[in-house]
Amino acid sequence: MPLACSSPNPNEAPENTPLATSNPEASVFYGDAAQQAKWRDAVVAKGPKYEPRSKHRNPDGSAMFTNRLILETSPYLLQHAHNPVNWFPWGDDAFALAKRLNRPVFLSVGYATCHWCHVMEEESFEDLKIAAYLNEHYICIKLDREERPDVDAVYMRSVQLLTGSGGWPMSVWLTPNRRPFYAGTYFPPRDGLRGARKGFATIIAEQQLLFRDMPAVATERSDQIAARIRADMRPPSSSTLPGPASVIRAAVVASRRYDPTNGGARGQPKFPSSFPVRLLLRIAARSGDNETRDMALTTLRRMASGGMYDHVGGGFHRYSTDPRWLVPHFEKMLYDNALLAVAYLEGHQLSPDERTAGPLATVATEILDYVIRDMSAAAGAYYSATDADSLTPSGKRKEGYYFTWTPSEIRAALGEDDARIVKAFYDVRGHGNFEGRSILHTPKPEALVARQLRISVADLQRTLQRARPKLLAIRNERPKPIRDDKIQVSWNGLMISAMARAARVLGEPRFAQSATRAAGFILDELVVNGRLKHSITDGQTSTAAFAEDYAFLSAGLLDLFEATQQTRWLTAAVELMEQLEQHHAAEAGGYYRGADDHEQLLAREVETHDGAIPAASSVAALTLLRLSTLTTDSRWRQRGEKILRAFSKRLEQAPWSLDLMMLAVDYLTDAPKEIVIVLPKAMPADDPAADSLLAVLRRTFLPNHVFVMVSSAQASATLRKRAPWAVGKPAREGLPTAYVCRRGTCKLPTTDPRAFAKQISELLPYPGPSAL
Repeated sequence: MPLACSSPNPNEAPENTPLATSNPEASVFYGDAAQQAKWRDAVVAKGPKYEPRSKHRNPDGSAMFTNRLILETSPYLLQHAHNPVNWFPWGDDAFALAKRLNRPVFLSVGYATCHWCHVMEEESFEDLKIAAYLNEHYICIKLDREERPDVDAVYMRSVQLLTGSGGWPMSVWLTPNRRPFYAGTYFPPRDGLRGARKGFATIIAEQQLLFRDMPAVATERSDQIAARIRADMRPPSSSTLPGPASVIRAAVVASRRYDPTNGGARGQPKFPSSFPVRLLLRIAARSGDNETRDMALTTLRRMASGGMYDHVGGGFHRYSTDPRWLVPHFEKMLYDNALLAVAYLEGHQLSPDERTAGPLATVATEILDYVIRDMSAAAGAYYSATDADSLTPSGKRKEGYYFTWTPSEIRAALGEDDARIVKAFYDVRGHGNFEGRSILHTPKPEALVARQLRISVADLQRTLQRARPKLLAIRNERPKPIRDDKIQVSWNGLMISAMARAARVLGEPRFAQSATRAAGFILDELVVNGRLKHSITDGQTSTAAFAEDYAFLSAGLLDLFEATQQTRWLTAAVELMEQLEQHHAAEAGGYYRGADDHEQLLAREVETHDGAIPAASSVAALTLLRLSTLTTDSRWRQRGEKILRAFSKRLEQAPWSLDLMMLAVDYLTDAPKEIVIVLPKAMPADDPAADSLLAVLRRTFLPNHVFVMVSSAQASATLRKRAPWAVGKPAREGLPTAYVCRRGTCKLPTTDPRAFAKQISELLPYPGPSAL
């Protein structure tokens, strides 16, 4: 296991120099004999089929280099365990050594499925000259942003302050006291490459010289940046409770940013989270405004017809690099697909032509079936992501290859007749639309394609139904993108919500079963000594949970309770929200990401915007209001209102930046319905008579409500305690009976699905003159 040599400049080191060292701290820096033996044992334990992720190999194929990341469980950190850079994981040991050696710290942050993280690894961290320089002059730390979102958030703020933007890979230069003095994202390895004036090799030399020769400048700069980070991450504070005007203002802002041709927000790249689809659906439902509804539905349809959607396997890629949703960044994230599945379910309910199984419902179904098939652990929980890159037949790693096609591949898979139809529908051409290959997309509606091919729509649909499983089977024979098998509580909470909601909306038990298994696994395996953990990989749990873990899981369990009526999930949801309040609550409102007993960083963050992943405070606000309606406990409402008061100024100034929190504002300004379906004694929930009432709920877009189904014979002690208003109502005439109430006042109970539909379709309009 060679070590590293001194090199005055990473641009001048001789090629292919074996890494060695004369560093007197070598046994500490590179590991003493016992530590290195432990690293070697960790490699051996991975078995004979283990393939080191490095181009530096010994003649027998084993890795030429191994560093202490081999002992980690994070898939991302393990990807870098054989770089010639001597990486440390985040922790006190690395910073203590930096202080003792008086070295700057180079912090590199990314995640396992990040394409440009892989590019920087290949270009810089596998480069012997760059690695030698880093090893001699820096303490180098690798961090998985998904394992430590709190650390990532602090130093991402430094990148944003210094560059005006952010992203991954994130590269930050720190003093030994953990304060940043320089930062950026991806850097090419050498000057002039990819249009960069300075490459990574030059930058690490310059910053090392700054730290060594002008320590006062580095210290002053780091103190200034740290002060700005602390100021920016202060919790919001206000006192006004937002009202309907905030919701309407958000719709007006969205309409100004709307792309009428392609849906979503104008410009590129196009992220699904950049346009408030779910908020617009609520505004449309309560205001009756068709333009608002059409903005939301057009966005959903255009996204699903583009190449960002996986037309063969289901699920969405990360984002689109162009305005048409055509060319995606090919990684697939669990959280994106969870959030999008819910949006498609709600769009399905609100669209006039979607009341039965329609295209939007099909997209939601395919998303969730993809997750069950490809992203579910044997024990039931959900994996995190899959990579954008995969191997080509020549063994080269290339973005998007796994998902793209050529005409000859389509013909070989389907035969000439079906291939002609499939190529026409998915716009597969000889020259392709992405690096000589074709990203499948559907630019034309089925009726138009069928007319052009002179076949019926039914024949087109039958051909597509035959073709998709064949294409999926052929694609599965290709080397698959790397999957990040880390199970994160927060993202699992989002997917549990999606599965549970799909079970209710689509009447598909398999989705409730999947959510039940995932929730059971998390509560059984990731609650340690009464406190939640953030993630688990290969049976090993990581750090303590963050605010989003509590908030997202609690929301998911509340959805699962409504889907299954099992009170275990309601009890757990309440307990999680109590723990969130106890350990994460900010005095003015909202929730700190890290707990009060978590590692103390430069700043303790309260997220103030919804990005690709919503802020914990956004999801918590809506969950608290739902719990208040369900349990009639006013404490939950007071806590939810406290969050909205704290964020009211930001909600007014930039409503699109908190579109998920705006759902809570919409809930607060509504009179949420309390719905109970009472079953006669001994009648099962799947009895056709009960299903006739449930079917009404399935097809009705009713975001602001709570739902309980109970037997007239008896109710559990838990339900009597948690939702007393739902207990004691009789079934009429021996039939399932629906009770629709608002703020404790109920309409006449009914056994008639038509009367039930009329009762729940009456929505509370926004008060005052509408700006729409």
